[in-house]
Amino acid sequence: MRASVLRHGRMVYRDDVPDPVPGPGQVLVGVRACGICGSDLHFAAHGAEVVGLSNELARGRGMDLDLDRDVFMGHEFSAEVLEAGPDTDTHPPGTLVTSLPVLLTERGVEPIVFSNSTLGGYAERMLLSAPLLLPIPNGLDFKHAALTEPMAVGWHAVNKSGIAPTETALVLGCGPIGIAIVAALKVRGVETIVAADFSTKRRELAAAMGAHQTIDPAQGSPFDSVKAAVVFEAIGVPGIIDDVIKRARRGTRLVVAGVCMQADTVHPFFAIAKEINLQFVNAYEPEEFTESLRLIAEGEIDVAPLITGEVGLDGVGAAFDDLADPERHCKILVTP
Repeated sequence: MRASVLRHGRMVYRDDVPDPVPGPGQVLVGVRACGICGSDLHFAAHGAEVVGLSNELARGRGMDLDLDRDVFMGHEFSAEVLEAGPDTDTHPPGTLVTSLPVLLTERGVEPIVFSNSTLGGYAERMLLSAPLLLPIPNGLDFKHAALTEPMAVGWHAVNKSGIAPTETALVLGCGPIGIAIVAALKVRGVETIVAADFSTKRRELAAAMGAHQTIDPAQGSPFDSVKAAVVFEAIGVPGIIDDVIKRARRGTRLVVAGVCMQADTVHPFFAIAKEINLQFVNAYEPEEFTESLRLIAEGEIDVAPLITGEVGLDGVGAAFDDLADPERHCKILVTP
């Protein structure tokens, strides 16, 4: 079977991966499309740090992952049901589905994110759990359905913010996470959505997805002209949180969605003096994933503008390189 795997920091094409065999409660699916996520790019460059911090957080019981072996990835996918495992009732073959990126096994829950053994969406076929399958509504493009997962991340961040339609939102960073937040804010009916990014292409995309105003930080701080009640940080580099705390108005709610892997420094005095509310967010709840699929299927979120490229399994490595340029791409889909 064909797949693209991470090997020593680079994506490598293979045509000798053993076919997965579904067990009880599992379903063999053929991958139709899989989005390349920023977390995959980050893991390719900083895998050792991700594993180390995860294990520290879980006190040594975190990621059971050997970076000297091939790593399977790909968690933004749509697929076609091929075959059910023993004693498994599920949707008939040919049904198009998506799913939460986890696999239920006899060993427990296996995340479909980074693994030496559990296949992800950068492969021809993979295993999914029958109880977690979500049929793609009739008529929805399977390529659009593959973006259910990243859109759910934005939906979760907006839900956590508690933002009201009359409050002004400022989104810092218009990569896929920031764009998903903009789209969710639009669905929520927020009347003033401002997005800031150095990239012209990303600012244009933010406007297409629902931002009422875009700002180039190179021309001045967004905080000089925007009095936001809620600020969404979707950049994930050291220094951003502290800068927001210093610049934001009193009582601002700061929602941190950007993933910063390095140690960072903040000045609590400024946050205390201005009573800044700081909320960190990660991933989504299962019901938010389901709602994300519905929003896409019913046209409330149009994900078509996000898809800026498409490659086969032998082009994943080049796509990882191409995504480093924000003026060229937002989301590249892998279509096995």
